Amino acid sequence: SYAQGMSLIQKASNQHKWNLNLGSIARIWKGGCIIRAVFLDRIKKAFDRNPNLASLLVDGEFSKELLDRQPAWRRVVTHATASGIAVPAFSASLGYFDVYRRSRLPANLIQAQRDFFGAHTYERVDRPGSFHTEWSS
Repeated sequence: SYAQGMSLIQKASNQHKWNLNLGSIARIWKGGCIIRAVFLDRIKKAFDRNPNLASLLVDGEFSKELLDRQPAWRRVVTHATASGIAVPAFSASLGYFDVYRRSRLPANLIQAQRDFFGAHTYERVDRPGSFHTEWSS
C-alpha cells in the first residue's frame, strides 16, 4: 500500500509539476504523523537512492524482499479468506503487486466477455485490429 500511495503522489507531482521530494515526504510523515513506522526510513532511503523511482516495487531492496516474502503473503491472504477474516489491505496490496508485474491483465478476459454478451469486439495480442467472434457457434 505504501508503494501504491507513493506512486500516486509521484504521478500527481509530475502531472501538476509540483516537484515533490518523496524521500522528504516519507521523513516528514515519520516525524509528525500516526504512521511513524521505521518502515518509512526505508522508503526515504529508496527515494534518496533514486529520486525518480517509478515505484517502490522496482527498488532493488524492496523488490527482493517482496519476492522473497511473496509465498508467505499469499498464504496469509489465502488462510484469512478461507477463515472468513477480511484482510482488505493485504489482499488489495497483493492484487496491486500482481497487476504491476504483468504485461497482460484481466482486461483481456473482460474484453472477451463484453464481446460475448454484447458483440463489443476485442483486440488481439497477436495482430492489430478489432475482432468479433460468434461465441455460440
